[in-house]
Amino acid sequence: MIGSGAREHALLLALRRDPDVDALAIAPGNAGTAAIADQYDVDITDGDAVAGLARRIGADLVVIGPEVPLVLGVADAVRAAGIACFGPTKQAARIEGSKSFAKDVMAAAGVRTATSEVIDNPAHLDAALDRFGPPRQRAWVVKDDGLAAGKGVVVTTDRDAARAHAAGLLDAGHPVLLESFLDGPEVSLFSVVDGETVVPLLPAQDFKRVGDGDTGPNTGGMGAYAPLPWLPERIVDQIVDEIVKPVAAELVRRGCPFSGLLYAGLAITSDGPAVVEFNCRFGDPETQSVLALLDTPLGGLLYAAATGRLAEHPPLRWRDGAAVTVVLAAENYPGKPRVGDVITGAEGEGILHAGTKRRDDGAIVSSGGRVLSVVGTGPDLAAARDAAYRRISAIRLPGSHFRRDIALAAAEGRISV
Repeated sequence: MIGSGAREHALLLALRRDPDVDALAIAPGNAGTAAIADQYDVDITDGDAVAGLARRIGADLVVIGPEVPLVLGVADAVRAAGIACFGPTKQAARIEGSKSFAKDVMAAAGVRTATSEVIDNPAHLDAALDRFGPPRQRAWVVKDDGLAAGKGVVVTTDRDAARAHAAGLLDAGHPVLLESFLDGPEVSLFSVVDGETVVPLLPAQDFKRVGDGDTGPNTGGMGAYAPLPWLPERIVDQIVDEIVKPVAAELVRRGCPFSGLLYAGLAITSDGPAVVEFNCRFGDPETQSVLALLDTPLGGLLYAAATGRLAEHPPLRWRDGAAVTVVLAAENYPGKPRVGDVITGAEGEGILHAGTKRRDDGAIVSSGGRVLSVVGTGPDLAAARDAAYRRISAIRLPGSHFRRDIALAAAEGRISV
């Protein structure tokens, strides 16, 4: 396993439940993953280093969690070493690494998405802003065209704020993507993909803003839940048939077939599902909720995709009920987080580590912005919420914060399409 977040902790726990998995290793990992996997220190953006480690420990499968190694081509290096890898090639990972590439793929595949324009010259910015946002749209949507760890997007009704974000990106040498605003509830749908074979997982919904009621700046994700009681199954089928499969087929047609986890972020508009973004890997924190409900052995599923045999894999099995994930963040996150504080009460089921490390004296301390993911499960969303918030209320970390409204609207039946 490559990565160090709660997503990787959740993947390891699911892999450990697979009877065909004999041993687990992770690089670089965190204080939580160290308890269930051999831990190695390696530069995860260096394909040769990752492939060398996999070869040295006799790994049968490498699973790459974060987007940066994938966009840099680490999966290519692992495959070149003759080792099966779950994760797309550098060329296919452009579906996340370049929003303009993703838009081009979607246009060729006939997939509904927001209209957009790439701006790479500050002299063209004001005229472009006039073509997007109010009064034509409810808000301006300004994105970094490259990777931004979920924090490169501003959605605002304030033109000055939209312009300032775009100008800052351009000043840093980053092209800017302006998009039309897509209304309606958002959905994250993960699909395991092997060429044109697509196996969807449970749909989930995540929460990007730092504060309750979707207030404050965007983050890497403050919580998630699955499944979505308000989303009809026919719409999931529609997303797979009209969006995921056509995009997978278009990538095959372009000579860069996708192998790994294709993440579709969607808005369920009045005209039907439309793509907000594609990612080339498991999303965090949705993975923590989705995998808590997966009954099918994960190792066999990922290995089938990595070895070109996904079409032969039996249908997935899911546990009944719901799962809710709440993220505990360090003080000042999503700004520069306060780190080095001792964490207490973070033991037991459902506590997944992200920004943590073990100090020389044995204490577990914070080392990043999103410190822990706390997962609760139950027969329905209300019960799963109760379990998650009961667990997170017992954790102590000075200055930490978390949202208190994860999955609340869905549990109260206030979301509809």
